[in-house]
Amino acid sequence: MTDYYELFGLTRSLNLSLDDLQKRYYDLSRQLHPDRFMQKPEAERQRALDMSSALNDAHRTLKDPIRRAQYLLGIEGFDIGEQRSKDVPPELLEEVFELNMALEEMRGGDDSARPQLEQAEKNFSRMLAETDQQVQSLFEQYDGAQSRDTLSEIRNALNRRKYIQNLVSEVERTLAPVPQPLIPS
Repeated sequence: MTDYYELFGLTRSLNLSLDDLQKRYYDLSRQLHPDRFMQKPEAERQRALDMSSALNDAHRTLKDPIRRAQYLLGIEGFDIGEQRSKDVPPELLEEVFELNMALEEMRGGDDSARPQLEQAEKNFSRMLAETDQQVQSLFEQYDGAQSRDTLSEIRNALNRRKYIQNLVSEVERTLAPVPQPLIPS
């Protein structure tokens, strides 16, 4: 497996200069582009295709702070599996219960739950922003000390973030207007 940081010649850190990453990406893209290998033997052409694909994957991963953190956690041996309902952050249990009740009412056609869902969306969006600030602070802390304890805190914060993001998305989907079919005139 290709180490994305090594591929770009970067040290393992969570805060990266996106301008520097982009420059390195363009430089490597030019060097590894499969068109440059069209007259080469099949093995070299295939290697260029594989490296170009790995480069694109690495760039997509490293340019996004959340994906970058998940990647780093994975290569450092941390389990970053799917969020499960049993992983509800304890401080959110009551709010999630009330949210689920309001979602059920709204899906059942009871529009009186709309204000409650709109308020929940604001609350969860605020929590998401706070979690993003916490994650950024932990990134800086990790980059300063490269501590596995900090990585564990990052994993927990990312799990919380993912859970809250799923709640925000669910509320947004429920509140979104249902498209009306076009009636031919």
